[in-house]
Amino acid sequence: MADVLHTVENGVSWITLNRPEAMNAVTRDQRERIIALLAEASAAPDVRCVVVTATGRGFCAGADLRGAPSASDERVAGDVARMIRLGAQRFVGAVLDCEKPVIAAVNGTAAGIGAHLAFACDLVLAADSARFIEVFVRRGLVPDGGGAYLLPRLVGPQRAKELMFFGDAVPAAEALSMGLVNRVVPAADLEKTAREWSERLAQGPTRALALTKQLVNASLEVDRTTAFAAEAVAQELNMTTRDAQEGVASFVERREARYEGR
Repeated sequence: MADVLHTVENGVSWITLNRPEAMNAVTRDQRERIIALLAEASAAPDVRCVVVTATGRGFCAGADLRGAPSASDERVAGDVARMIRLGAQRFVGAVLDCEKPVIAAVNGTAAGIGAHLAFACDLVLAADSARFIEVFVRRGLVPDGGGAYLLPRLVGPQRAKELMFFGDAVPAAEALSMGLVNRVVPAADLEKTAREWSERLAQGPTRALALTKQLVNASLEVDRTTAFAAEAVAQELNMTTRDAQEGVASFVERREARYEGR
């Protein structure tokens, strides 16, 4: 059985981590496969939304460290930074850079890089049994995979430090109240809700959603003048799409829009 399951249904690319016996701790091969699938989703006209989920009780228990260099192994200066840059950071960056909306359907524990994988997604659905853990401090490590970038933008610097300093498990209901997730649903309803949300997005104006994602992701890092200029350019580009023309026509003609993702 493949470690990453993949199907495309109704315009939605379903990416499923499939190592339930390891709580879906992500291996290098899984990471590279998911990065490739996200890139394919960006380029594929028939893919208009992505869902990332997992089998079993865990969403992703972090990185699978088996086979990683031990603390006693001799390292050359720069090796660790390079490993993080080309590994965990590329992984999270692939989600942020995907040109289609990405939904995390978190079915269980999301720890370490698994939590950051979820937080990088555009929308996060969580089963009521899910929990999120900034596990790095428990191992004497600095958070990597974009954690110190993502968390302050979601919950503010003080709460981000609390989560990262203590490494306590955050239950789904608390994650919802903090703004880490969009919605918590009963575990039995997680896939159904993910299908409803993803298929609704897959019927939307795909390029407009891609440009909206880019604008929002960049907005926290630029000044107002730059943000306003980017918004104007995005709308200029968007108005060349068939979906934008269909949206305006449907409004004038008082009918429901039929978007094709082009």
